[in-house]
Amino acid sequence: MPKNLIKRFSPNPEKLKTHPYLKHFGTRIQNPSLWGLNRRSAAGAVAVGLFCAWMPIPFQMVVASFFAIFFCVNLPLSVALVWVSNPLTMPPLFYMGYRLGAFVLQQPLMTFKFELSYTWILNAFETIAPALFLGCIIMGSICAFVGYWGFTLFWRYTSVKKWKKRPHAKR
Repeated sequence: MPKNLIKRFSPNPEKLKTHPYLKHFGTRIQNPSLWGLNRRSAAGAVAVGLFCAWMPIPFQMVVASFFAIFFCVNLPLSVALVWVSNPLTMPPLFYMGYRLGAFVLQQPLMTFKFELSYTWILNAFETIAPALFLGCIIMGSICAFVGYWGFTLFWRYTSVKKWKKRPHAKR
C-alpha cells in the first residue's frame, strides 16, 4: 500500500509544525489535511511536487510548501517530490522545457555556451527566459496532471488488491 511506504519515509509532523521556517504560515500549518495521508491529499501532493519540480526558480521547496498549504494537500510529500529536479536532473529537464517553449513560441533554438557571470545570466534571461518558463509551465502542468491521476489510479489499484485479499465473512 502506498500509504505505508509514504508514512515510513515521512518526517514527524509535530517536529515540522515547530520548524522555524514553517512558523511563518501561522495557524494554517496546523491544518490536519497537511499532515494526513489519504488518496486525495497524497495525489494532490504529487501534483504540487511535480509541478514545482519543473519551475526554473530557486527555492522550489518553499513554493511547493506554499502551494501545499494553499491547496490543503500533504506537505511533506509535496516538498519531497520537488527533488525530482536535483542538480543531476535539472539540466536535461530545463533543456527539454526550453525546447518545448521555443517550439510553442516558434522561436529558433539558440546555441549558447554557459558562463558563470552576471552579464551572461542577464543576456540569457533576455533571450531564452520566455521559452524556458513557458516550456517548464507546460511540462509541469502535464506532469502534475499525469502524476495526480497516475497516483490516484495506483492508490485505487492497491486498495482494491488489498480489499480482495481480506478474508470474507460467511453469510
